[in-house]
Amino acid sequence: MKKRTIAVLLTMAMAATMMAGCGSKSDSKTADGEKSYTIGISQFAEHGSLDNCREGFLEGLKEEGIEEGKNLNVEYKNSAADMGTASQIASSFVSDKVDLICGIATPSAQTAYNAAMDTDISVIYTAVTDPKAAELADDKGNPVGEVTGTSDKLPIEAQLKMIRELLPDAKKIGILYTTSEANSVSAIAEYKEKVGDYGFELVEKGITNTSEIALATDDLLSQVDCISNLTDNTVVSSLATILDKANAANIPVFGSEIEQVKLGCLAAEGLDYVALGKQTGKMAAKVLKGEKKASEMPFETITEAGLYLNTKVAENLGITVEDDLKNSAVETYDSISEN
Repeated sequence: MKKRTIAVLLTMAMAATMMAGCGSKSDSKTADGEKSYTIGISQFAEHGSLDNCREGFLEGLKEEGIEEGKNLNVEYKNSAADMGTASQIASSFVSDKVDLICGIATPSAQTAYNAAMDTDISVIYTAVTDPKAAELADDKGNPVGEVTGTSDKLPIEAQLKMIRELLPDAKKIGILYTTSEANSVSAIAEYKEKVGDYGFELVEKGITNTSEIALATDDLLSQVDCISNLTDNTVVSSLATILDKANAANIPVFGSEIEQVKLGCLAAEGLDYVALGKQTGKMAAKVLKGEKKASEMPFETITEAGLYLNTKVAENLGITVEDDLKNSAVETYDSISEN
C-alpha cells in the first residue's frame, strides 16, 4: 500500500510538472510584480528598411508601456535571407513558448505563422507587401488565424510618375525580383498593369538566391534605361552589388524606401519604415495586454508615401532635377552613405 501511495504521488508530481511546462511566458512577473512578456522577433534579412521596422516595432510597444529591459524580454534572430533558417527560427520561438512572434518581411511572417498555427502564440507581422497573396489574410483582408500586422504595399503609380519626370526619354524599366517572394510577384503584376500608362516597357529578371544577382544585374543593365527596386529582401540585401554595376553603366537605380536612397539610389516614392514598425508594435501591444486577439484585427496599411531624393547621385549621373520635384521631396540627400 505504501509503494502504491508513493507511485501515485510521483505520478501527480510529474503531471503537475508537465502542466506547468505548458504555460506561456506571460505568467512571469517583474521584480515589482508587474506582468512581463517574452517575444520573438524573426527578421528575414539584414538591411535598412527591415532594421527600421524592428526599431519602430519596439518603439510602438514602449509607447504602450511594454519596454525592453523593464517588462519585456526580446529574442531576436535574423535568417540572412534564407527560408530554411527562417523556418528554424520560427520553430525555436514556438519551442521557447514565447508570448508573441513578430515576423519582419513576408517569408518570416509566413514561416512564423506556419510554426505557431496550432499553438496559442499570436503572430504579428510587418513589411508584408501583400498579406492576401502571402495567405496571411483572406480576400477581404481579415486574418486567417491568430495572425495580423502591417503592409508596406508600394506606391507603384507614384513611383512610375516620378521616374517619368526624372527620365523623360526613358523607355524600358528593369526590375530584379525573387521568384519565391510572394510580395515581389504581386508587385511585378501591378507594374505590368501600369507601366504602359506612363510610356514604359517592363523588363523583369527573376532570381532564386543572392548568388544569381551579379549575372542577372549585368543582363538586365544591357536591356534597360533604369532599374526600379521592389521591397524584395533578397535583392535589397545585395543592393551594393547592383549599384556598383549600374553606376559603371551610368544607369540610374530607383529605390523603394529611404534607406536605399541614402545608399545610392537616385530617388524613391516610399514609406517611413520606422512609422510602419511603430504601428505594428501598437497592434502587438493590444494582443499582449489581452485587449484584442490578432484574429480580430484586419491588417493595416500606411497609405502616405513620400519622395526621397539623392541630388549627389543625380549629379554623378548627369541628371537634372527640376526645382518643383526637388521642392516636393520629403527628404533630400547630397551625399552617399557607405554600404
